[in-house]
Amino acid sequence: MNIRKLIGNHEVKNASWLIGGRIAQMVLSLFVGILTARYLGPGNYGLISYGTAFVTFFAALCGLGLNSVIIKDFVDHPDEQGEAIGSALLMRFLSSVLSAVMIVGIVAVIDHDEPLTIAVVALCSLGAVFHVVDVFNFWFQNRYRSKVTAIATLIAYAVVSVYRIVLLILRADVRWFAVATSLDYIAIAVCLLIAYRKYKGPRLRCSGRKCKALLSVSYHYILSAMMVSIYGQTDKLMLKQMLDETEVGFYSIATHVCALWTFVLQAIIDSIYPSILRLKQEDQEKYEKKNRQLYAIVFYVSCAVSVLFMVFGDLGIRILYGSDYMPASNVLKVVTWYTAFSYLGVARNAWIVSEGNQKYLKYMYGGAAVLNVILNAVFIPLMGAVGAALASLITQVFTSIVLPMFFKDMRPNAKLMLEAVLLRKLK
Repeated sequence: MNIRKLIGNHEVKNASWLIGGRIAQMVLSLFVGILTARYLGPGNYGLISYGTAFVTFFAALCGLGLNSVIIKDFVDHPDEQGEAIGSALLMRFLSSVLSAVMIVGIVAVIDHDEPLTIAVVALCSLGAVFHVVDVFNFWFQNRYRSKVTAIATLIAYAVVSVYRIVLLILRADVRWFAVATSLDYIAIAVCLLIAYRKYKGPRLRCSGRKCKALLSVSYHYILSAMMVSIYGQTDKLMLKQMLDETEVGFYSIATHVCALWTFVLQAIIDSIYPSILRLKQEDQEKYEKKNRQLYAIVFYVSCAVSVLFMVFGDLGIRILYGSDYMPASNVLKVVTWYTAFSYLGVARNAWIVSEGNQKYLKYMYGGAAVLNVILNAVFIPLMGAVGAALASLITQVFTSIVLPMFFKDMRPNAKLMLEAVLLRKLK
């Protein structure tokens, strides 16, 4: 399957910058992450993962669903881009501050007898406030200038990597490593702001009219994203409460290794996303073909990588993280298959936005969230971290393939996915 023939040259170039930047970022992350995991051990590493799980869990509230609709607003209203960005920034800032307060409050209640846990989670939650500047990333995406965001992200990762290396040399406390999760977002925010000014982005404005217009479309995504957070982060939260932070550490290592390469999928999706939105307005046949091509790339690239993890997973965990983390290899062999179905769901967002079918997301992801909690409650006591991985895999298959069949307006997309998996109508 020749990817260059399936997507346009400008999309390939755009994706290449994203992928190139992420490869450099991956190298830094892998090297420093391995040293950090070995230094902290499964327990403290699991504690950091527990804190970041809370931040990710509340990311839906922080984002307000705007990530899924703002590029379409840029396309539909090119003269209002400054107003859209300014309005989105204000709304996301307010929601992020509220989320950070809620995170600390919840942990102070459920882990009231663990002051170290409360401190670590509180420090991790600071990053949510600075993550709002990610809105600028979508403006660069829409202009096919992913080179800018790739460089900004790489600079931020370099800063954080140096910080973590200093902590390792000084043999610092786990709390200082928790600060690194927020420092990452702060560095990216500074870089994106500088780049936005350099490329003479439109003057930022905020209006009640634009806030209302954006939320009128994005509110479908808020609830659905919260449901995604439930079945995406409940595993770590339930592992900590039902077992201990060490199991969270094993699970987090497996998911981290599994996700090392997924920037490739995200880069391809981000690069094709604007084209799908435009083709919907221009040519229905090409629009459907572009969706099939995207799904085929995501599915088969994911499966190929999963086979590699099945074969070399044990060796990889032993070499990279040491014998203390070997239980993570069994988790990796299960959770790796999650990627293909998870990123089919991510790729589907372009079709959903184009068709205006956002209202179905809350039902699909709501059902998935309930299923995931039930499966985790059943499997975690029986299999520990492996059980959490199995629960996530079953839930993702159910969400991407099975649930859409129950909604008439979603069935055309299920058909496109099946055709893509069968490699039909791609040319």
